[in-house]
Amino acid sequence: MAAVVSPLPDDVEALKALLTAAVQRADEAEARAANAVARESAIEAVIAHLKLQIAKLRREQYGASAERSRRLLEQMELQLEDLEADASEDDLAAEIAAANTTSVAPFERRRPVRKPFPEHLPRERVVIPAPCACPACGGSRLSKLGEDVTETLEVVPRSWKVIQTVREKVSCRDCQTISQPPAPFHVVPRGWAGPSFLAMLLFEKYGQHQPLNRQAERFAREGVPLSVSTLADQVGAAAFALTPLYKRIEAHVLAAERLHGDDTTVPVMAKGKTDVARLWVYVRDDAPFAGADPPAALFYYSRDRRGEHPQAHLANWSGIFQADAYGGYGELYRDGRNAGPVLEAGCFAHARRKFFELADVEGAARKKSRGERTGMIYPIALEAVKRLDALFDIERAINGRAAADRLAVRQELSAPLMAELHTWLTDQRAKLSRNHDLTKACLYMLRRWEAFTRFLHDGRVCLTNNAAERALRCVPLGRKAWLFCGSDRGGQRAALLYTLIQTARLNNVDPQAWLADVLARIADHPATRLDELLPWEWPPQIKVAKAA
Repeated sequence: MAAVVSPLPDDVEALKALLTAAVQRADEAEARAANAVARESAIEAVIAHLKLQIAKLRREQYGASAERSRRLLEQMELQLEDLEADASEDDLAAEIAAANTTSVAPFERRRPVRKPFPEHLPRERVVIPAPCACPACGGSRLSKLGEDVTETLEVVPRSWKVIQTVREKVSCRDCQTISQPPAPFHVVPRGWAGPSFLAMLLFEKYGQHQPLNRQAERFAREGVPLSVSTLADQVGAAAFALTPLYKRIEAHVLAAERLHGDDTTVPVMAKGKTDVARLWVYVRDDAPFAGADPPAALFYYSRDRRGEHPQAHLANWSGIFQADAYGGYGELYRDGRNAGPVLEAGCFAHARRKFFELADVEGAARKKSRGERTGMIYPIALEAVKRLDALFDIERAINGRAAADRLAVRQELSAPLMAELHTWLTDQRAKLSRNHDLTKACLYMLRRWEAFTRFLHDGRVCLTNNAAERALRCVPLGRKAWLFCGSDRGGQRAALLYTLIQTARLNNVDPQAWLADVLARIADHPATRLDELLPWEWPPQIKVAKAA
């Protein structure tokens, strides 16, 4: 039987060298694997970023498709956040693994470019003193060449304080009269909450969609236990104090010659269930035709969606009304109306959406990839979308110009396209069956053709009702957090606060800072000068830059 020869040397030093080489090779393999993982994570993050940019560009290009892609974009942004965080973790893991080797360099990910920190933030200098002697030769003759500054963003946790207002009481030795300065005005009678606290409470609830129970939990964690009922009492009292400003905004909105209108659902508590109530919004926005009057949004609450509600809201108003095809507005357009005529202006975004849903090639591809059933993609719908997009392209070029200039361009460029569109829709309608979805999309425009051509005769008219839909977007966002209103009074209070907050946002004003200033001044402010407290009259140096 042949003897088995060991492949390992008998020398101890040779064995140690062999083991060290094996460990080094294992470390290098681990480092290369970590580099590969980091590189893959970075590539995935870049791909997700590019997809998000492409989706946003398509959203800008095709206009009305934004409504259908908004949730998808939000999901992609969340996915991108996670991928960026994963790439950062893998990058650090690769760097640590490579530090244990001598031949494998760590993977260097191209990091996102960060903008400089805002100049208005206070700076705190922490100076690391230079050595007193030269580390190389020990000499003490050192001269300063300059300095390198590394900036780190830090946050100071929210601090609470109790303000004690002391009113000294004195007695006159001559007449024995006791006198004392009057108590300061407070926005809430016998109130204990300061204006900044009240503004934060209101803005968190109605501007950031944080219910009072969540706010109370956060306050308790910060060492300030406050019951939900106590906070609700302050919300009700502050809303009552702000009612005069709501009335001023209401008068301003209803003085406009053109309004955007829309509504959305808002669940409200009922006996053992929730009812579906409504929040209505009317927006005054003259910026598209270079109007000088400030924008504002006016909200109303109703228990249902009966047409009597918008008729009551606009009972004394007349002008151009841009809205969807809700039948409850029909009475407003009636001839011989006492308050004056209300002229309907159609929303091309709604019209385009009906065709877009039948021509959504990308959406059909997504459904097919998931194994879901997809509908047909109709060439007629694609053609309709292209024709409508040509009108949107013209509108983008004249947005913000004077009404006369807009009207001249529309008469020259848009009017021929509208005439061709009417002929084309009529021809397609004749070829389709009565109950076809494309027939319904065509009839949506043809039956309201006078409203859809209103923009060709008045430069103030917009092509879409997006101004109202943007103002109303806060309600669907909030529904996910607060789920329902507690009562009809709660819905009316929400309408009041939404009016104030959304109007502040439309005027590029920080709502919380504005509310804090108003609540500090409104108690002793002359009633005849309340207009000075409106958002568009607020000091311009406190206004915030409009979000991109």
